[in-house]
Amino acid sequence: MPTSAASPQTDIATQKSVRLHYLDWLRVIAILGVFLFHALHPFDLADWHIKNAQTSFEVTLIYAFLAPWGMPFFFLIAGTGSWYALRRRTPREYAWERFKRLCIPFICGVILLAPLMLYLEWRHKTQTGILEIPFSEFLANRIPGFTPEWFGALGNHLWFLGFLFCFALLTLPLFSWLRGESGKRIVSTMARLIGQRGGFLLLVLPLVLVQFGLRPFFPDEHDWADFCYLMCFFILGYVFCADERFTRAIRRDWWIALIGGVATFLAITLWVLSTEDQNVPAAPRTLSDHAFWLLVTVNGVCWTIFFFFVGMRFLNFSNRWLQYGQEAVLPFFMLHQPVIMIIAFFVVQWDAGIPVKLPVVLLGSFAATIGLYEVVIRRIAPLRAVFGMAPKRQDRAQVAAG
Repeated sequence: MPTSAASPQTDIATQKSVRLHYLDWLRVIAILGVFLFHALHPFDLADWHIKNAQTSFEVTLIYAFLAPWGMPFFFLIAGTGSWYALRRRTPREYAWERFKRLCIPFICGVILLAPLMLYLEWRHKTQTGILEIPFSEFLANRIPGFTPEWFGALGNHLWFLGFLFCFALLTLPLFSWLRGESGKRIVSTMARLIGQRGGFLLLVLPLVLVQFGLRPFFPDEHDWADFCYLMCFFILGYVFCADERFTRAIRRDWWIALIGGVATFLAITLWVLSTEDQNVPAAPRTLSDHAFWLLVTVNGVCWTIFFFFVGMRFLNFSNRWLQYGQEAVLPFFMLHQPVIMIIAFFVVQWDAGIPVKLPVVLLGSFAATIGLYEVVIRRIAPLRAVFGMAPKRQDRAQVAAG
């Protein structure tokens, strides 16, 4: 049966040569969003490695807007990449490529970047010299049990790479099965349900089950509840590419997602402001706590769907900025938090207000991260491999000729 010609996008599952540039744009923009999220952290009300003595409610509102959906969106876009990677590679090739692109940068980042971040946090929080307090005592407080928290304990922000590598391997049997006849029938059934008006809200159901089933027992950030919750978005990204009815539904229902995202953000903000201590309930116990995590989940789904639409509608083009960003995205991600912490470590000590400090941290960190990438990482072949980049074109040509 032929597909409808009315859709601006042809069948996403059968495109052979057309690259969907909006997925590349969304990946680059997501990295910039993570940069903004971390650059604001020294000045918001949440705990972080480096904190300014004065904090800002207005900055916290930006943090509160990004927090529920930023990483879910990131992992959903990563899931779409797995769909296309498995179309070009065998499962063995896919696993090896993910090892090189994710696991090696994680290990190297733990060795090269994490000690510096750990030292800066220790000096900032203890306000002591290196001989005045046992470093091992500070380090011992960061050691988790048998949980995915180890990725964050070892690498701070590099936990994302550890999670993504695990997701790639754990979901590989599922993705291989979904490409078979039985899997295609399941995807088709999902597409038919999601294809109904507002049907994307059905995605909330399995996500809420994960939240309610795991978060009371694993409430900490990057623990098993977060691990499984984010893996669901990774799987959704893969599934979205398997049937054009998903993207048609997103194009049609974007306004529902926008309304849902705004409404749940306002509800979450009012919920937090109405509590006496204004702390997010890490482990849902009461009916009110469960309602909060329901709002967080709906918010994550709605904003993820809406910004996916924005990409499809406005960003399906390429230019030199996108080409530059595609190559820089992983090194920029790995470098940005250490750079932010170095600059913030000194800036928060200034006798100045947030309107002065925040732009310095934001703009200075961005310029320094880009500078390190451009001057050092991009031009040195061994560092390109360490930071998950492909060899330069001339290097590849020499290997092919040799």
